[in-house]
Amino acid sequence: MGSYLNPGNFSFRGSLRSKIYVDKSELIAKTNEVLYTEQKYICVSRPRRFGKSMAANMLAAYYDRSENTEELFQNLSISKDRSYKENLNQYDVIKINMQEFLSMSETVEEMLQMLKDYLVSDFKEAFREIQFRDEKNLIQVMKDVFSYTRCPFVILIDEWDCLFREYKQNKEAQKKYLDFLRAWLKDKDYVALAYMTGILPIKKYGSHSALNMFTEYSMTNPREMAEYFGFTEVEVKKLCERFHRNFEETRAWYDGYELVTVDGEEKICYSMYSPKSVVDVMLSGVFDNYWNQTETYEALKSYIKLNFDGLKDAIIRMLAGERVQVNIGTFSNDMTSFQGKDDVLTLLIHLGYLSYHWPDKTVTIPNKEVSQEYINAISTMDWVEVTRSVEDSKMLLEALWNMDEKAVAAGIDKAHREISILQYNNENALSCTINLAFYFAREYYTIIRELPTGKGFADICFIPRKIHLDKPAVIIELKWDKTAQGAIRQIKEKQYVDALDEYRGELLLVGINYDKGTKMHTCVIEQMCKE
Repeated sequence: MGSYLNPGNFSFRGSLRSKIYVDKSELIAKTNEVLYTEQKYICVSRPRRFGKSMAANMLAAYYDRSENTEELFQNLSISKDRSYKENLNQYDVIKINMQEFLSMSETVEEMLQMLKDYLVSDFKEAFREIQFRDEKNLIQVMKDVFSYTRCPFVILIDEWDCLFREYKQNKEAQKKYLDFLRAWLKDKDYVALAYMTGILPIKKYGSHSALNMFTEYSMTNPREMAEYFGFTEVEVKKLCERFHRNFEETRAWYDGYELVTVDGEEKICYSMYSPKSVVDVMLSGVFDNYWNQTETYEALKSYIKLNFDGLKDAIIRMLAGERVQVNIGTFSNDMTSFQGKDDVLTLLIHLGYLSYHWPDKTVTIPNKEVSQEYINAISTMDWVEVTRSVEDSKMLLEALWNMDEKAVAAGIDKAHREISILQYNNENALSCTINLAFYFAREYYTIIRELPTGKGFADICFIPRKIHLDKPAVIIELKWDKTAQGAIRQIKEKQYVDALDEYRGELLLVGINYDKGTKMHTCVIEQMCKE
């Protein structure tokens, strides 16, 4: 057992001993399916702390032939799969973390030479009986080992893309790195499985990728790997029951990553949660922003402040809860080659700052935790109008609860004036302004836009989450150049209140109208109790 060759199972054993372990072992069935096939090259890209390294440790423990690890897997889901016994502890495993080598070197040449030297050292230690043709040539050494053992390798590369994050502008270094990986892995009989994980998809150069043999499973195209990275809603519900945490609050804080896979003709949509944040809230009981323990808001700030047409408008709309159309096809899979706002938005998907909705090709800010990172970033930028609107939203919500119609109308007027970037010409634009003006409502409410009622759609509904049932539910109907009283009348006539099936308690009916002549808003608020 070496440092990189057949490294053992200590890391995975530690995961199993942890207070929270969510079984993702069925991933092994997927990798078993592609062993020795043309599809044996797999690249999984996910944001930080989405379980990528744990999965790599699990694969190492499963395939490593230097130890019997049946005891680790016998109670996991994979033990029921027909491929389980056939491949358990049957391969020589190479497991490396590229960040480790990058951190110990000054140049890409030094990094790659160190990697080759360390791997060869492990081979010489493990296979003393082999007479190597060329001890300085990693590829030849591995050919010699395979020729002797007839046992192919499972090669696991974690943080494969770290060089693209550290050497953002150095295209020559990037190409040398990709050329090394291609020469080492492509069309090699000694490879049973090559499995890479990182944050970014594989870098594109021109019309093709240097590593075009890899099948990629990314945040924009997760395919059959969707459920194995991140926590599913079912898994989070079970954790909430076990640790006595409020699921509704957990969902508001940490849900929102929509990953779609296709099974035959059926599309399956997984609502995924950030594992790091869920584990932290389960153990601590404190709903908070744990994202900044993974990355600071400065990383986000550097991208959203780029001066591309439409980027600021898109961020504001998403802060207001809207979906924004995006074209992910032009993204070069790096952190510098941006052609426009779509490339920036696509990068933010891969970094976990946005959720990609595959059916309609749109993006949103996934949850309350990540939304707070946008607010943190914007508060240190020159987007003073957005910051002021968010700060004022607390007072506006208080005015709503106090049924102060003039104060609510005045607050919306102010938000409209300050967020002048938004074109204000229909009820959709009015809805965007209202949602941003009431940003602070997310502290207490699940906000639903266009709630189906059976007789139409209620424009905006604030439904208090279970730990905030002291707050009234709110139904807001918007009118454009009509009357606020007419909006209230529509709520009643179309029985929008009935759509809140399970809610019982105080309810505010709110009608808001924008008069395009006076350029002012009016507001009418009525109170009722839903029994």
